[in-house]
Amino acid sequence: MNLPAFLRPWWSAFKRLHRFATRCAGIFGRLISRPLRSRGVPLSATERSIDTARLEPATVTIHPGVAAQELIRRETPGDPADHPLFADPGTATVPATFTLEIRNGRLTGDYGAASTPGKVLDHETSTYFGVTDWREHPLYLRPTLGHIENINGTVVSLTTRGCAINYYHFLYDSIARLGVLESTGPDVDIDAYVVPHATRYQRQLLELAGIDGTLVQPRRGLTVVADRLLVPSNPNWALQAPPDSVAWLRDRLRPSRSAVSSRRLYLTRGSAPNTRRYCEEDELRPELERRGFTVVDPGTLSVQEQIDTFAEAEVIVAPHGAGLTNVTFSPPDVRVLEMFASTYVHFGLWSICEALGAQYRYLVADGPSGSNSGVHDDVSIPVKRVTAMIDEMID
Repeated sequence: MNLPAFLRPWWSAFKRLHRFATRCAGIFGRLISRPLRSRGVPLSATERSIDTARLEPATVTIHPGVAAQELIRRETPGDPADHPLFADPGTATVPATFTLEIRNGRLTGDYGAASTPGKVLDHETSTYFGVTDWREHPLYLRPTLGHIENINGTVVSLTTRGCAINYYHFLYDSIARLGVLESTGPDVDIDAYVVPHATRYQRQLLELAGIDGTLVQPRRGLTVVADRLLVPSNPNWALQAPPDSVAWLRDRLRPSRSAVSSRRLYLTRGSAPNTRRYCEEDELRPELERRGFTVVDPGTLSVQEQIDTFAEAEVIVAPHGAGLTNVTFSPPDVRVLEMFASTYVHFGLWSICEALGAQYRYLVADGPSGSNSGVHDDVSIPVKRVTAMIDEMID
């Protein structure tokens, strides 16, 4: 859910209400699905795409890719040293990649829910934030699949949860899935892509990644029906930034000039409340300037300018936010300090640093922790704590 700033402190409550409303609405939607025929919502779901193929072998095919991989996570320094998210990183498993092919397949909404002609929702390629039960998928908030747009030929889905409004998810959950498609095949001519392209950065990323041809903007209340729907799996669905995805992005999206890693960057998130901004930023700025840092707002730069800027980074300091996603393009030995509110600590950007081999540190504000429900909470950390960690990094 994309809430306005004044409602963001109640995000957790809205999320629970959202899931409950979806369950209730879904019961009605499934009851009327059969009479509605092609506009009816899926009647059931599978947790694994391989099970979808077994249920409908005449229309569903799996094109396998890279086998599952186990990632060994390094111990991560930071403050407090015993933060539970970083204290025992252990291992993480990246699932095997594949491309799901559905003949006469359906793709619904800006969350990219894929379903079959037999009204089966493929939950593995249709994941949504905080949803483990398919009955809570936001697809079911509407009684029907909405407006149907039929597209002849082969259509590729590069849309999934979050990618319509967030730079991180668009880069890793949309663009990086092209790498999955290329590694799995099938080698076919693509007639259209269903992918968000309403914003400047989305169009620029698509162009830099070499995507041309017909683009279809996904939206709530729209279902695309394709003669042949190809849905590459999302290896980043658990925010693990697999090394294969990081390497593919670095290879496909290159700096426009030779880079020398000598810049020290501080990434600002502005001054609007409830946006994960760093509250003491005005006080920190002169300390940063004395240490040779440049304040950068990634959102004001073109995508190519962001790639070029981060390719030259030696040290990066930032409150948690999507702008730090650009560390993907930094030198492997870049030093990174990420700051968090106590109520929301997220490992997605740390995962990118792990894949790079970057020297990463975290700094978590004092205060209540555990629920991780403060998704939009601002970051307030005394400047002395921040500068002490910066000095330790640059020394």
